[in-house]
Amino acid sequence: MSPYFFNAGLFNDGDSLRKLGQFYAKAILAAQLPFDMLFGSAYKGIPLVSAIAIELAERGYNYPFCFNRKEVKDHGEGGNLVGAPLGGRVLMVDDVISAGTSVRESVGYILGAGAIPGGLIIALDRMERGSGTLSAMQEVRHEFGISSTSIANLDSIIDYLRNRKELAHNLRAMEEYRARYGVNQSDIA
Repeated sequence: MSPYFFNAGLFNDGDSLRKLGQFYAKAILAAQLPFDMLFGSAYKGIPLVSAIAIELAERGYNYPFCFNRKEVKDHGEGGNLVGAPLGGRVLMVDDVISAGTSVRESVGYILGAGAIPGGLIIALDRMERGSGTLSAMQEVRHEFGISSTSIANLDSIIDYLRNRKELAHNLRAMEEYRARYGVNQSDIA
C-alpha cells in the first residue's frame, strides 16, 4: 500500500482551485504542449479543466473545453459530453495517473468525435511502473504518441520532504515505496 495519497478533491474552495489552475496553466505553457482545446475526465477533471481554461484565458490563451459525464443524459442537451465539441488536438487533464484507465477512456471519447489526442497534463506524476518496466505516464505516451507533463512528481515531493525537518519522518517510507514500485527520473524522459 502506498504511503501517500494525492487528493485533488481537497482543492475545494475558490482560492485553492484558482491557484491549482494557475499551476496547471504554468506547466502547460512551460511544456509547450501542442493543443487546440482541453478535455477533463469526470469527475475530478471537471473543475480542473474549468479552472485551467479560466487561467489560460487570463494569460491571453482562450481555449474551448469539454468534459464527459459518467452517465449518458437522454434529455436536454443529451449525450455524455458537455462543453465545446471535441475537435482538433485535445489536451487531456487529470489529477494523477495510475494505470492509465481514465486516459484510455478520454482517448476513446476524443477519437470517437474525430479529434486527435494531443497531450496529457496531470498534477502529480507518481512515477510508478505501469504494467511493465515503464511508468504509467510513459506507457500512455508510447501507446498514444502524445506529449505529457505534470506540475509535480514523486522526486520533487521527496526533495521537498528532505528539506522540511517537520515532515522528514515520512521520507523513509516514500523512498522504500519508490524503490519497490517506481521508475527512476532518468527512465522517465
